[in-house]
Amino acid sequence: MPDTTETTPGWLTPDELELARARMPILYVEAVPVRVDDSGEVTSVGLLLRIGPDGTVSRTLVSGRVLHHERVRDALLRHLEKDLGPVALPRVPPSLQPFTVAEYFPTQGITPFHDPRQHAVALAYIVPVAGDCRPRQDALDLEWFSPQEASSALVQNEMPGGQGLLLKQALAHVGCLS
Repeated sequence: MPDTTETTPGWLTPDELELARARMPILYVEAVPVRVDDSGEVTSVGLLLRIGPDGTVSRTLVSGRVLHHERVRDALLRHLEKDLGPVALPRVPPSLQPFTVAEYFPTQGITPFHDPRQHAVALAYIVPVAGDCRPRQDALDLEWFSPQEASSALVQNEMPGGQGLLLKQALAHVGCLS
């Protein structure tokens, strides 16, 4: 056993991550970026356009792992900046109680959420953004939809792994679905 303890947070190596994914659930945060009017009502929802490892194009939410020794709030802000850019001006809720918890399983059918790589538990948040959003990293684009457009079958079918259902849950949570 080593005399020192590694306390520096960081990404696991690809091999370590694969091993961890095979043995335990991984904690994620997911964010539904929204624009709100002066009364706090949701006027639009931002969805990222991405190309998956298999070459398929899909719409997704802001999502990512929580690092070792990282607060959930910090992980949420890090992924919002990574996906929406440094001047998106997200307003993370003062209470970090998620609107739901999504459990992704590598086996389809256990829950509506599926991730073939792993068992993941995602804390899901609705985050108003006020600034200029410019997608970064692996996102091709960010498109804003009205709540009605975002809940349409057309958009829902473009969202993999159950994220369309998660988006509908978010819209219902803020009173945008009738």
